[in-house]
Amino acid sequence: MNSRLSQLRSLMTKRNLDAALISSVPNITYLTGFSHFSKDEREAFLFITKAKQYILTDGRYSEAVVNKINDFELIEISTKLSLEKALKLLVEKHDAKKVGIDHYSITLAEHKKLSSCFKALKHFSIESLRIIKDSSEITAIEKACRLGDKTFKRILGKVKEGITEKELAFEIEFFIKKSGADISFPPIVAFGKNSSIPHHKSADKKLEKNSIVLLDFGVRLNNYCSDMTRTVFFGSANAKFKKMYQTVLDAQQKAIKALTSDGGPERSRMD
Repeated sequence: MNSRLSQLRSLMTKRNLDAALISSVPNITYLTGFSHFSKDEREAFLFITKAKQYILTDGRYSEAVVNKINDFELIEISTKLSLEKALKLLVEKHDAKKVGIDHYSITLAEHKKLSSCFKALKHFSIESLRIIKDSSEITAIEKACRLGDKTFKRILGKVKEGITEKELAFEIEFFIKKSGADISFPPIVAFGKNSSIPHHKSADKKLEKNSIVLLDFGVRLNNYCSDMTRTVFFGSANAKFKKMYQTVLDAQQKAIKALTSDGGPERSRMD
């Protein structure tokens, strides 16, 4: 993770920043390797200066942070030490006049609170660092994709008349977790007419003969995710379905060819 911190500090220098406050959970995981925080709640911040880095969180995570994150100093937020007070102390200690924050990952209320802690806030995003994957990241993504392929082959054997969308979605999640991974997102299973609904919520609809089956799921492994959508036909596929399938397949192959053509940027390495 030290190389990522070095890259972050180089970006801070280019942006003329004294410090950066990281609030996005994916970005916190990217910089620390720690993936325990919830995306649905604000449970931690990183405060990174030119020389030191801190993780600010509450007592629920203190022990895990100490055990798993070696190169960040822990500051425990409590009723005695609020986030605002802790940040003001850090600003004073490091004379951090210009601080970068990601405006897209904080709420309006948080922005108002943070404005009282810092003299100057600048929008700052580290996505430009994350967008280029190194060899270890590519390997992790490939492993997640391989398990996704294995899951798809396994689940095809569960596609039977009478099974519900919810039951098949459960089978997907169960197999992924039994394989030692986690799901990237709640699996989507859609039968028949439901397959035309983007991000359909799997329900109690039972599978009938001669129906479209849409499977949309992903594997999360070592903090990297795969995402797969497959459409199969349960029964005897009619000419209309075969034509639709071929049209989508042709479009996919053309898109892949365009992305991997010589002479363009290394898009295959990009997020």
